[in-house]
Amino acid sequence: MTLPAITYSEDQAEAWDRVAEMLRAAGIDLEEGTCAPAKDGRGQVMALMGKAGSGKTLLLAELCKSLEAAGVELVSGDYESRRRREKRTVAVLAPTNKAASVLRMRGVPATTIHRIIYTPVYDPEYERIAEWLMGNDEKPDIEGLTEDALDRAFTAYQGHKSVPAALAAAGLRGSDFITGWKRREEPLDIGFVDEASMLDERQFDDLKEIFPNLVLFGDPAQLAPVNQSGKMVFDGLDDGAKMELHRIHRQDADNPILDLAHALADPQLEFHDFERMVEEKAQQDDRVVWGQRVEVDLMARSPVLVWRNATRIRLIQAFRAVHEAPETELLPGEPLICDGLELPMKHRKKRLDLEARGLIKGAQVVYLGPGRKSGFSKLHVMGALEPQVSAASIVKIEKPDEEEPFIPFAARMGATFLHGAAVTIHKAQGSQWSDVQVFAPDLFAAARMGRVEAGQPLWKRLAYVAITRAQERLHWVVRNRLARPTGPLRVDDLGGTPAPLALETQENAPT
Repeated sequence: MTLPAITYSEDQAEAWDRVAEMLRAAGIDLEEGTCAPAKDGRGQVMALMGKAGSGKTLLLAELCKSLEAAGVELVSGDYESRRRREKRTVAVLAPTNKAASVLRMRGVPATTIHRIIYTPVYDPEYERIAEWLMGNDEKPDIEGLTEDALDRAFTAYQGHKSVPAALAAAGLRGSDFITGWKRREEPLDIGFVDEASMLDERQFDDLKEIFPNLVLFGDPAQLAPVNQSGKMVFDGLDDGAKMELHRIHRQDADNPILDLAHALADPQLEFHDFERMVEEKAQQDDRVVWGQRVEVDLMARSPVLVWRNATRIRLIQAFRAVHEAPETELLPGEPLICDGLELPMKHRKKRLDLEARGLIKGAQVVYLGPGRKSGFSKLHVMGALEPQVSAASIVKIEKPDEEEPFIPFAARMGATFLHGAAVTIHKAQGSQWSDVQVFAPDLFAAARMGRVEAGQPLWKRLAYVAITRAQERLHWVVRNRLARPTGPLRVDDLGGTPAPLALETQENAPT
């Protein structure tokens, strides 16, 4: 067959052929660039597994390009054409906003699993713009929108294929064109799921119900979901439905971070041997740092990764103390982690609005300041297409040796947040940051306890996940110390336009 103009490794080429064979059985021929109408039949599930540096993301991206070239329509989760039934479709999914944004930065048009399960309902007037942007209709004449505004929308859509972001570029707010949200009732077609090691059985069942053709991309060396006894969903697949990719040395040569991650596969490697490797790499390459203290400046945008919850709480308290943050309020620029939504069933639409804007459990957020109403916060949702939002908030600041968290301010109900200056390695899965600080004393504690997960020493799994969160630089922090900040917290580096969807002004907003 004719592969795209990229030189694949042997196992990448085999994986391509395996997926192409699966798609051919579903009526899509990547070699010929053709697709036939979907037919009812037995669902297909395949898993492509590989550790960091094995080329999973490159393969996923190239498969998407070839599917689009064959006439398969991309479903992003932010708008679906009523003409979709006439076409074959593909959706690229990730479990979290941050994981989806990592893919989008690499040119893969990903969305979250949640955005696929819940779909937006558009005002019919603005559906005409969406259909035009997608090439399904003529350029519309919309009252109140100038030709320049429509041209801005068109240009924006060509850049990122997001209908809401394109409409925002035309000067519209989300509440102008989205009238509500509904749970998906009809299945889709092809689903590519990245970071599949994070899926639990319930999510997997939902995805199999939605996608008759499902390909999972996952890393078997990561940590399994906490509720699954060390197992990942692809562990239960037949051997014939699984394939493991191996490290592509020509692509990640001279990468000390990946060298360290892959060294952990050595069954003879002990913790102290591994630390000597880290120290040696730090002497040879500035992409690895042997840290004598936690750098507080980095904590505002990339949390310190720890194993123990008690360590997380102590580091958060230290971060707030060096910034002289008062107990009764947050400072603009403080990082938060969404811990879920506390809303009753009668506010289901409100819940869907918040979740659609990225405020789902695990979302990383930066506090921008108080909202116009008591208990509301202006927030920047990291990785969201429209990052700035105002929402009713319940912020919990945990303290060492105290069971109940301190709540500096709160609405009666809304989105709940924990502080995000430090997070556990389990919760960091799916995320990546330019600089990552790993708190080594916690991993030493795990090594000393001798705990094993799925046949692998727990400290090695923790170290692997933590190390592979770093895109550019790894800081291996060996002492329980905190540096002083070089300046105050800031928000001017975040970018993004002000929140087009003023959630606090909707009539059913909780107060």
